[in-house]
Amino acid sequence: MIEAQIRSGALRVGDKVPSVRKLRRQQRVSVSTILQAYFWLENRGSLEARARSGFYVRVPHAGRAPEPRVGPPVLDPKIVGVGDILRQAVRNAADPRMIPFGAACPSPDLLPNRRLNLIIRSIARWNPQHSARYELPPGAAPLRRQIARRALEMGCILDPDEIIITCGAMQALNLSLLAVAKPGEVVALESPTYFGILQAVEALGMRVVEIPAHPRTGIALDLLERAIKRHRIAACIAMTNCHNPLGTILSQERKQALVDLVSRYDVPLIEDDIYGDLAYDQARPGTAKALDRKGQVLLCSSFSKILAPGFRLGWVHAGRFTAQVERLMFLTTIAAPSLPQLVAAEFLESGGYDRHLKRLRTAFANQVESMGQAISKYFPDSTRITRPGGGYLLWVELPERIDAVELYRRASAANIGILPGVIFSASGQFRHHIRISCGHPMSESSDRALRTLGRICKAMLGQAPAA
Repeated sequence: MIEAQIRSGALRVGDKVPSVRKLRRQQRVSVSTILQAYFWLENRGSLEARARSGFYVRVPHAGRAPEPRVGPPVLDPKIVGVGDILRQAVRNAADPRMIPFGAACPSPDLLPNRRLNLIIRSIARWNPQHSARYELPPGAAPLRRQIARRALEMGCILDPDEIIITCGAMQALNLSLLAVAKPGEVVALESPTYFGILQAVEALGMRVVEIPAHPRTGIALDLLERAIKRHRIAACIAMTNCHNPLGTILSQERKQALVDLVSRYDVPLIEDDIYGDLAYDQARPGTAKALDRKGQVLLCSSFSKILAPGFRLGWVHAGRFTAQVERLMFLTTIAAPSLPQLVAAEFLESGGYDRHLKRLRTAFANQVESMGQAISKYFPDSTRITRPGGGYLLWVELPERIDAVELYRRASAANIGILPGVIFSASGQFRHHIRISCGHPMSESSDRALRTLGRICKAMLGQAPAA
């Protein structure tokens, strides 16, 4: 019906199509059926989704591949074991000789290095003893105040005294897991999910249930509820904004439904919001934490993807688990480094963070679009690519005959760093998927590397000679 109206000219470019609720009343079909139809039209290039606004008619987006499909549910608990592939892939991602499509790090040229170095020199002058004592948990008060102030943009009212500074978001996540779950217990995760989360669960001796996540709507809440009913789920971990690797930003309604679900069954929700500030939309998306009324959402984030990866600055607001997390922070690490906390606090207070963030969002949006177009151009015809709402990661579904681990090995031999999809799953799913980082600006060398990757893929399909 919608497509016919577009073809006839009844709906023109820029027109808003009927809302999901309105169409549900008119056609008497389910919301999921309408969403599937709209996503299908979006993949064909007929519609575009606009955050908090709806779907609009657009000029067909020539050459852009459709989005990846959703993986199958794996509702039986699994012991994590991504093994040697992950270790080698991470080592390759850090190799400076590689074209950096593997490492989820922004280009150093995009970071405010000069301004941060000036602040460091200033602190060294007026506070020469800045690191002469431990900044014991919960951490430096100036930084906690700035985090609490910025949390208002997430829709959260956070007490600075309840914010705990950690050594990066991964420590925040590890401490949160330790506070809410025990070895042998089952944790529900999105699938695919960031491999670091899988490593944390593995190191703590926990098992996982993988809940499929859609590139547009996120975690399948019906399957999550089924898993909660079937197993004694100790915690759920979710990335509600700028998901790694899918780039999904959950709608406010989906976030509310997620919080309502875990609240109903009293399951702690660990929310990883490390990329939330990098949403392309002007308005910073809210968090599930903002909808929490029982203190059971543990919000984790960091400044690694925005300011300085080497600062290793993260934080967590753990709700009713705050005392346990603060105690665990002291027992495991004593304290986070003092100087980076003071530097970040000064940068945030000066207003430099907001100016930097605006430039960064624009740069990443452009880089993701450019690399997505190049992948669509160079890779096999049946390739599928996500359309992230923020961040700088692309999740790429390749033809099923392509083994992504073998592609990773051939790419590494050509000094191109990518990550194979299997490391984003506890059960070894996504064997024909890869994750591509767009953290560095598009250049002749990156375009050439994507062209090479495309040739390798086609050679694996028998369509072209190897590069």
